[in-house]
Amino acid sequence: MCTGIRFADPAGTMYFGRNLDWTTSYGERVVVTPPAAKVPAAFERAGDPERGHAVIGMGIIVEGIPLYFDCGNDAGLAVAGLNFPQSARYAAEPAPTGVNVAAYEFPFWVARNFATLDEVRAALENVTVVARAVNDELPVANLHWIIGDETGSIAVECLEDGMRVWEDDVDVLTNEPTFCWHRQNLRNYISLTEDEPAHVTWDKAELIPFGSGPGMQGIPGDYSGPARFVKAAFVNGHYPEQASEADNVTRLFRTLGSVAVPDGCARMADGSYEKTLYTSGFSSARCTYYHASYDDPQIRAYPLSSCDLSGVHPFVMPDAA
Repeated sequence: MCTGIRFADPAGTMYFGRNLDWTTSYGERVVVTPPAAKVPAAFERAGDPERGHAVIGMGIIVEGIPLYFDCGNDAGLAVAGLNFPQSARYAAEPAPTGVNVAAYEFPFWVARNFATLDEVRAALENVTVVARAVNDELPVANLHWIIGDETGSIAVECLEDGMRVWEDDVDVLTNEPTFCWHRQNLRNYISLTEDEPAHVTWDKAELIPFGSGPGMQGIPGDYSGPARFVKAAFVNGHYPEQASEADNVTRLFRTLGSVAVPDGCARMADGSYEKTLYTSGFSSARCTYYHASYDDPQIRAYPLSSCDLSGVHPFVMPDAA
């Protein structure tokens, strides 16, 4: 289970973030890939530049390859992969024409090569996502992705009938089922409101609300993908606009906190429990990555400007104070 959101402040700065909900950590850390990094690709791609965008995000490095769970780049574009175990259908083999991208390298390929959502949209018209594992120890993960910049966001899904690129006008993505289903399901909740109900009269009885909040009666409160999508969309769409970096980071983490999963509430079939292992965020104007974990909820900042980007290998950033 995972939740991703995006919004922009009045000045146009994008804030992009996600919860990663799972049973166990993969040893993920904040990983930086310099523009000139030499990263092995799964397939030959003539269009990949030798020097790309600098990328920062959460992930692991395997055989010199940054496997990003979510990341942003120096142009202000960000991407996150979320669990999509039942519906994801990648190509079994690379296509004879066009651009082939392995599922494990998709977030890095997006952040490395593109500066805007328009560039991504155009590139995806010619892309095949292939079910190729990075090695024998890490199987292919079934994911879909939310990609955003200062203009908006899209959801990218590889389905039985091919790739679908959805315009994500609520700037939210969770898990199963498809984005199209989630977007239609919001129509079941159009009566939700942040307003306090008015006093009403039933025959001779005057009924007065207990206080604020009843307008949200009926919003789902469980931790399923559909429930988290509805709640995240409502909170993200109603949170008041903020002006400062600090206030917008607070907004990002508070919104994601409204759908965070505590330990002991979402048991898997094998008996293990999912929980929100970490919450992360990315500011497009500051090119700063923010992170807080389940066991250490303090929000820590990792500015891309503080990194030595002259190298040719991805590297793990030291933990921020």
